Amino acid sequence: MPVISYREALNQAMREEMERDASVFIMGEEVGHYNGAYKVTQGLLQRFSERRVIDAPIAEMGFAGVGVGAAMVGLRPIIEFMTFNFSLVAIDQIVNNAAKIYQMSGGQFNVPIVFRGPGGPAVQVGSQHSQALESFYAHVPGLKVVMPSTAYDAKGLLKTAIRDDNPVVFIEGETLYNTTWDVPDGEELLIPFGKADVKREGSDITLIAWSKMVWTCLEAAKQLEADGINAEVVDVRSLRPLDVDTLANSVTKTGRCVIVEVGWPVSGFGAEVAYQVQRACLDALDAPIERVTSDDVPMPYAKNLEDEVQPQVKDVVAAVRRALYLD
Repeated sequence: MPVISYREALNQAMREEMERDASVFIMGEEVGHYNGAYKVTQGLLQRFSERRVIDAPIAEMGFAGVGVGAAMVGLRPIIEFMTFNFSLVAIDQIVNNAAKIYQMSGGQFNVPIVFRGPGGPAVQVGSQHSQALESFYAHVPGLKVVMPSTAYDAKGLLKTAIRDDNPVVFIEGETLYNTTWDVPDGEELLIPFGKADVKREGSDITLIAWSKMVWTCLEAAKQLEADGINAEVVDVRSLRPLDVDTLANSVTKTGRCVIVEVGWPVSGFGAEVAYQVQRACLDALDAPIERVTSDDVPMPYAKNLEDEVQPQVKDVVAAVRRALYLD
């Protein structure tokens, strides 16, 4: 099975869907001649021409709105934000148009649109470019929110998103583009929304995460194994719809739970996960649910402070030890 990067997997997904369906097109800043800010759209302009790979001006509200209109008349736009921090400029189109038009039109208009791009902190890009915004969008009925952690998931979930008849907010891990994973070649890869994935089997405690925090949890699980602690790592993958059954089954098995997210603690999506888990398996819990988040501050620029603010492996290990009453 070929090993490819997260970036290549996204590129394959878009290329395959554009070859399969002529109504799919891409629009965003630098997606064409520059091959994308993170080179995710590399080669697509040469393959599909400027008619279907459209370089937009620096006007997120404008090209997001064009995408919504195009989706309403039967096309399938992929709108790339150079970073999801810039989606805040277009949030009126995403929240007040894309998410609501199907209901407000009485089902006359579907809006099959994908808003995609990198999200979460990168490395020293400042507080205005380091935000995890998934809880903003997961709060909104009418939107689906997806955050893959691996190349395999990125390809399968993006293909599903492009074929979905509803608006999908597809947030890619900004620091994951160079990570690699096994991805099957020459076969259809579609991953349904609302299906979490157990990335590592375990019996003592459940670690729940999404996007790049899955990798942090996997590394923490390796360290914990040296201390005789067997941690299960569950990747949410799809925040809305959320697969509560898989999360609850894991926590029922282990009896303990730590939720890890790179977002802020107040009203973070991890709080929703904690509520759903305790509601589904309160009698199975042997300890309170722990949450590990970024600190409740804007992201510093200095690298040492940036690392201190974000969840690290040591923070996950400490939370596990608290949940197991070892400290």
